[in-house]
Amino acid sequence: MPSTQSPSVSNRLLSALPCKDRERLLANCEQVELIFTEVLYRAGELIPHVYLPTGSVISLMMSIKDNIGLEIGLVGDEGILGITLILGVEVAPFDALVQGPGAALRITVPSFLRELEQSPALQLELNRYLFVSMRQVAQTAACNRFHVVEERLARLLLMTQDRTHADSFHITHVFLAYILGVRRVGITKAAHSLQQQKLIRYQRGNITILDRAGLEAASCRCYRTDKETYEHILGDAAE
Repeated sequence: MPSTQSPSVSNRLLSALPCKDRERLLANCEQVELIFTEVLYRAGELIPHVYLPTGSVISLMMSIKDNIGLEIGLVGDEGILGITLILGVEVAPFDALVQGPGAALRITVPSFLRELEQSPALQLELNRYLFVSMRQVAQTAACNRFHVVEERLARLLLMTQDRTHADSFHITHVFLAYILGVRRVGITKAAHSLQQQKLIRYQRGNITILDRAGLEAASCRCYRTDKETYEHILGDAAE
């Protein structure tokens, strides 16, 4: 059941809404804790809930076959999981699994659609976010094709830091290899190179970013392009 108390807002899409619209949506949300590698959606299945991460990070995955997939998007406190519902599509286009455990707000699909009907401000904000999400998916597809593993890893670490708001987080070689669609040895080499450059510290799945500016320089241009797109389209919501 939805919470009877208004949870604190630490999702930037929600924060951008007018107070009345935000409070009405929050009244229908419940707070949940997402668990590392928890599967929230399966591609082709009905979307059960909409998630607004407040302290968690969710990977959007395109599965090719058993245990082989590729991350094509990332959702944190800047966004929402279930955005395709605004197109009238209730089937998940991608797998969604938790990359970074933590808190999220969850709302049932009927309640979300009802709030969407009643709030032009919510419709506008989500239409803009849909564009940003489409741009991110396209950018990631190009990045996966043309950029080397080290650049892609640097980009992913920066995107994760942006959404966790922490210099340190836990993510294993096995999981990184899975979401980047490469062999584990490729992740090991890339992480070792970044560590040798004193950009990160990596030990037993615990990553600490030591030099953010240096990591941005080591990343491909795709990271900056994603961020500029979000800031340009969503404005103050990106702050």
